[in-house]
Amino acid sequence: MAKGNNSEYKKMIDKQYKDLMKHCQLHMEEIEKNLPEPKEDLHELLKERGFSRRDFVKWTSAMTAALMLPPIFRPMVAKAAESFSRLPVVWLHFAECTGCSEAFLRSSYPNVDDILLETISLEYHETLMAASGYQAEENLEKAVKDFSGKFICVIEGGLPRGLNGKYLTLGPKGKTGIQVAREVTSKAAAVVCIGSCSAFGNIQSAKPNPTDAVGISKAIGISTVNIAGCPPNSVNFTGTLLHYLMFGSLPALDGLGRPVWAYGKRIHDYCERRPHYDASEFVEEWGDKGALKGWCLYKVGCKGPYTYANCGKVRFNDGISWPIMAGHGCIGCTEPGFWDTMAPLEKPLDEKTYGGGERTVDNIGIALTGAAVAGVAAHAIASGIRHKGDK
Repeated sequence: MAKGNNSEYKKMIDKQYKDLMKHCQLHMEEIEKNLPEPKEDLHELLKERGFSRRDFVKWTSAMTAALMLPPIFRPMVAKAAESFSRLPVVWLHFAECTGCSEAFLRSSYPNVDDILLETISLEYHETLMAASGYQAEENLEKAVKDFSGKFICVIEGGLPRGLNGKYLTLGPKGKTGIQVAREVTSKAAAVVCIGSCSAFGNIQSAKPNPTDAVGISKAIGISTVNIAGCPPNSVNFTGTLLHYLMFGSLPALDGLGRPVWAYGKRIHDYCERRPHYDASEFVEEWGDKGALKGWCLYKVGCKGPYTYANCGKVRFNDGISWPIMAGHGCIGCTEPGFWDTMAPLEKPLDEKTYGGGERTVDNIGIALTGAAVAGVAAHAIASGIRHKGDK
């Protein structure tokens, strides 16, 4: 009976994947018909940068797995990458430092994801465009009109709501950021928030928040895809756009609007220092013997147990390192309100405030998603008791 059930289940899964593949193929055909011709030949660009066909195939396999798709979708991921420059993008800047754009631009040895971003069809980007003033505003209006319903609106930075939005006025017509956001997003096929400023308000919304800055979704009441981080990894952005190109829809999101494939697990789950945590081997203060041996950074404030992101898998700096590997604990920058609740604290979170048993909610300001902070702290304490005799 069990074998029969397994066989039926396998048939059901196979059918679902076949239907999904058919949908993907049909949508890619629609892209061929309806979106502009590619502005760049991806394979020529890769060849110029020293990437072989084999390198591209390896990247395709890795991205397929990252998007939680079976291997049969590798050709479709490759085709979507080749069509990357067909997708019109309007990139807006509000209350932010432009660090997210800078992070995407500053790769000294770009990988395939970085090169894909070079091919992107940027119809408007205030930092990169030569135009300014009225000419820039005309470019924005033209892009929104020409690609209405087809472009992706990427937003970097939060929106101040104080003084009816007048803390942030933009362009020669003196429009507020909220006005610009509403006008552009209403014509977009989808809205992607790059970085924690546009996703959750980030530093601009930190206490006392005199301008009443918030994330885009909260400011104008729309659904957004939140590529959280300060800055986020380019892989999470390119993967989300690839999914949209393949299926005409955005990937599955968690309760905070973040793609599950990129933000579905905690930093703690991927961390190479996790065995030291389980063995109660902690850095007690900066520069001690534990720090020199690469022990767990939990007791000096690492927020990895409370933070959902894939930094430990995709890494930064050309994929060679990431903060915990470099010796500093996670500051929780992919979580809402991290600047107030986590970033400044070089110690574990207060159990009295955040403890109290198992909770499953998204906002760390209320509780944890998964194990509660009290559970993390209790595990650390219990490990310490077990190993007390060893010391």
